[in-house]
Amino acid sequence: MTVALPFEPIEWSDAMATGVPEIDKQHRYLVDTLRRANWRLLGEHEGALLSEVAHDLLNYAIMHFATEEEFMRRYAYEAASPHLAQAHVAQHRDFSRKVVAILDQLREGRPVSRMEVLKFLNEWLRDHVLGVDQLLARFVREAAEAANDDGVAQG
Repeated sequence: MTVALPFEPIEWSDAMATGVPEIDKQHRYLVDTLRRANWRLLGEHEGALLSEVAHDLLNYAIMHFATEEEFMRRYAYEAASPHLAQAHVAQHRDFSRKVVAILDQLREGRPVSRMEVLKFLNEWLRDHVLGVDQLLARFVREAAEAANDDGVAQG
């Protein structure tokens, strides 16, 4: 019996590529990790596994957010596009807060819907990568090219 999912499981697509190799490598890792988590959690009903998956994704996401925010600082994204930069960082913080809240619920023994968590994670990552990350990457590529910075070559 096939179960209809309330979300579309994330898959890597060329549309997700930013042209900034370091960011693309991290995005691919996040997408692959979440894909594996989808299949593990769709077959497993144990809260400990959900907690492990959420914790692992949060840890990697925090490191990834630091990478993106370093690119923002290095190329003065906030000075050039203050509203976009602030909205981007706000999305990072909001994601972290939501995942921490999920972990707190699990730690306290309160019920957490695996499907709702997976829906949130899949939709958030897809929307973030295809939205604000594309805008940041375009800015970084153009700023790096203008500065003759070979550290950001197109992937």
